[in-house]
Amino acid sequence: MRPLSLHDFHTSLTQMQFNPKEKGFEISVRVFTDDLEKALTAEGGQKIQVLGRANIDPLVEKYIRKHFSLTDARKQRRAFSYVGHEAEGDANWIYLELPADASLKTADLQQDVLMELFDDQVNLVNTQVNGQRKTYVFRKGQPVQAVALVQ
Repeated sequence: MRPLSLHDFHTSLTQMQFNPKEKGFEISVRVFTDDLEKALTAEGGQKIQVLGRANIDPLVEKYIRKHFSLTDARKQRRAFSYVGHEAEGDANWIYLELPADASLKTADLQQDVLMELFDDQVNLVNTQVNGQRKTYVFRKGQPVQAVALVQ
């Protein structure tokens, strides 16, 4: 019998919600904890446990910056702030904030979290801008897509 923590599918869920008051995106990325630990272990070369470990944020931030980015219409990679992460059940949420302006009407989004580990990795990205929702699906071989953002 397999341990309950193993799962047969590899997926992440990213929520990008535009906050008009703050003029920016509030971003949350949900990944399975065991997959995140495998990714951080592969990056650092030593076994990493996320739960119960103090000061894991620098490792999580380094990983997410490598695998998640937004490039605006001027081909400029946009800076975002790493807010932190938290565990929820068998998953971890990673929180980011990204200022937005008119140059983000369309952008190229890279979301290849965990794709270096799993050939069947699927990363769903839900955007919500001015009440309009759209879902993008990222897979191996398609880690970057054009997305419509600020209206």
